[in-house]
Amino acid sequence: MYAVIVSGGKQYPVSPGEVVRLEKLPEAEGSAVEFDRVALVANDAGEVTVGTPWVEGARVKGEVTAQGRDKKVMIIKFHRRQNYRRRQGHRQAYTDVRISEILGK
Repeated sequence: MYAVIVSGGKQYPVSPGEVVRLEKLPEAEGSAVEFDRVALVANDAGEVTVGTPWVEGARVKGEVTAQGRDKKVMIIKFHRRQNYRRRQGHRQAYTDVRISEILGK
């Protein structure tokens, strides 16, 4: 069984037991989290339910396993012959969630 959830403006395909790296969530490490914005649910028999925009009554439950920040990405701007150089770094915050179960309709 798998589903497609929407979190942080992005869509993530998930299945039970999988660890998914999402945009930062406000939940603490070790707490339970539930996603009700489920765009698609497919069961083991091959039946697929697509939501318009969400699947009615479908939920995905998980547990927050880690909070952290990704590796630094350097942004460099440069204009030749103009003495223009800019450097900026960015570290994106993330939340790792272990999917425990998918509840379809």
